[in-house]
Amino acid sequence: MITDNWKIFCSNYKLIKAAGGVVYNHNNQLLMILRNGKWDLPKGKIEKGESIKACAMREVEEESGVRGLQITQRLIDTYHTYQLNGEKILKHTYWFKMKTNFNGILNPQTEEAITQVCWVNEDEIINKLNNSFKNLSDIFRV
Repeated sequence: MITDNWKIFCSNYKLIKAAGGVVYNHNNQLLMILRNGKWDLPKGKIEKGESIKACAMREVEEESGVRGLQITQRLIDTYHTYQLNGEKILKHTYWFKMKTNFNGILNPQTEEAITQVCWVNEDEIINKLNNSFKNLSDIFRV
């Protein structure tokens, strides 16, 4: 994590704030999505006037179809950079641990390039994280 010259670092990017969920079901399985060929967790941009927690729950619902969410814990924040239409973006994501008793059909949000949504057993999580983004592993070290 960059601690010295943080403001200088940030000045090179457009800052986007987002929120997401680390969601477990009644079988202690983790909700994961496959987006653009990489395993990820549901997350997305905070809309104007929306609270961070409301955003996290909305994004999980929109990207996966999972309902009946309950936030149980605030987790760490992560940062990652990317380029969008030639613009350098720094995304700050607030993460929340959630639980649900949802047992309905999972529904990937295809317009967000999500092709698969699934519940992952604990022994499969590390394998999925091998085809994911590095900063997601930080969430599970907390």
